[in-house]
Amino acid sequence: MRVFISHLQQDNALAKKVAKTLEEVGLEVWDAQDILPGDNWFKEISESLEQSQAMVVLITPESLGSMWIRKEIEYALGNESFSGRLIPVVIGRLEDMPKENLPWILRHLNIIELPNPENEEEIQRIADALCSVS
Repeated sequence: MRVFISHLQQDNALAKKVAKTLEEVGLEVWDAQDILPGDNWFKEISESLEQSQAMVVLITPESLGSMWIRKEIEYALGNESFSGRLIPVVIGRLEDMPKENLPWILRHLNIIELPNPENEEEIQRIADALCSVS
């Protein structure tokens, strides 16, 4: 299964950790860090979304304001191949997120909280969730 990681550029380090953990359990991972200078950014993201069957969204207060993150979530919600495979991951605690910015649909999905994103066991929960729906 190919997994698209949706995140802000400032969360690249965490996205790399998540990608490494997912790859260790046999999942194929793509995120925007794979785009090279000079590549057509929009085309690369569009193609990767089309080729993916799951999405992990790294949610921070800043990412909730990103138009691109919202568009990627909307794509996953509207695409049958992502059914049951949109994994929202709150960096920190859900109770600390501004509720008015959290898309209502995400509140109805099983959200994974990463209060300590440095903890490997917490990151492993993302891989476990994806493996249980693959």
